[in-house]
Amino acid sequence: MEIEKTISKSRFSILVIIVAISGFSQGMLLPLISVIFERDGVSSAMNGLNATGLYIGTLLVSPFMEAPLRRFGYKPVIVIGGLIVFISLWLFPLWKSIVFWYILRLLIGIGDHALHFASQTWVTSFSPTHRLGRNIAVYGLSFGLGFAVGPLFVPLINIFEGLPFIISGFLCMLAWSLVFFLKNDFPDVIKGKQEKGGTIKRFKMTIAVAWLAFLGPFGYGFLESSLNAVYPVYALRSGFAETSVSFLLASFSVGGLVSQLPLGMLSDRIGRRAVFLITLSGGATAFLIASFLEASLIGVLGMFFTAGLFVGSIYSLGISYMSDLAPKELLPTGNLLCGIFFSLGSLLGPTLGGLFLELEVSFSFLLLVSLFLATLFFISVGVRPKIRGKAFN
Repeated sequence: MEIEKTISKSRFSILVIIVAISGFSQGMLLPLISVIFERDGVSSAMNGLNATGLYIGTLLVSPFMEAPLRRFGYKPVIVIGGLIVFISLWLFPLWKSIVFWYILRLLIGIGDHALHFASQTWVTSFSPTHRLGRNIAVYGLSFGLGFAVGPLFVPLINIFEGLPFIISGFLCMLAWSLVFFLKNDFPDVIKGKQEKGGTIKRFKMTIAVAWLAFLGPFGYGFLESSLNAVYPVYALRSGFAETSVSFLLASFSVGGLVSQLPLGMLSDRIGRRAVFLITLSGGATAFLIASFLEASLIGVLGMFFTAGLFVGSIYSLGISYMSDLAPKELLPTGNLLCGIFFSLGSLLGPTLGGLFLELEVSFSFLLLVSLFLATLFFISVGVRPKIRGKAFN
């Protein structure tokens, strides 16, 4: 028993390190390319459209991820995903082209999704129910920590435009090498109707019981992509300096880091639904207040941090919620759908945000973000799904 606990802890630690470096790369890539394109005079609509490459890559590969995971296990999928990511990062400085960079973003989306899908499913499969919220929170915390540090490397383009890509690729390679210390494992075997129905049938069954949980990844995808790919352009046009924008984005991520573990542990005690509603309402309120404070850098900084405290962990909360709702043999399908809904939200963010900037709407971009979170809150408030094996929801 003690040996199993030690193996589980070391496995969890390695997965946490891998996802932290992956978060760093994503957190750096979105604002970095937005700033580079803005400097080069690329239109905001094209800038936002290019940012969708990361998430379209995720959507393209999603229908094909579950079968190799079940056949080959977690480790090979993580190895292939990480390899694609760090090689793609090193290719960015070779040729600056909107089309070429879009293709590289597609590849990074594919690699990142393979890495996250496998590691995320692995964590949910070996975590006991009473520690699920905590473990997923730590997993999300590691990703958020990396994501918070990422934007701080954007100013390195003033030294050499390709330097952030090179550093990020090198760190990804170091973290990726740790996976070779892990022993491979496989998801639970599917039996009965789920096995006979195929992928589409499993998708339908999982969505039927856990659709509310997918609003967490969907909402976080919208926030991540719109704040990191669109808001930098909006903020630069509003008079903020590049360094100030980096600190604003980092403050949101830091807020998520501070609250990630407490919210995860709280959800183990009082239920995911209650915590989910609290986070959505708090985030909507924080961005609403921030929209009235845009003349003050300190005011916006404070509200970004507050918003991060509330909604910076809704992705990991959604994963925990899904794990409560879905049968254990459908966890790979549920984790896959978390990634798909995250990508759908991430596609909506730059698309809607780029259109917002093109139309030069008179109200604040942050008000748009607040309205989005409020919409998710009102969708969720009247729904009480059945929690598998729990008395509360």
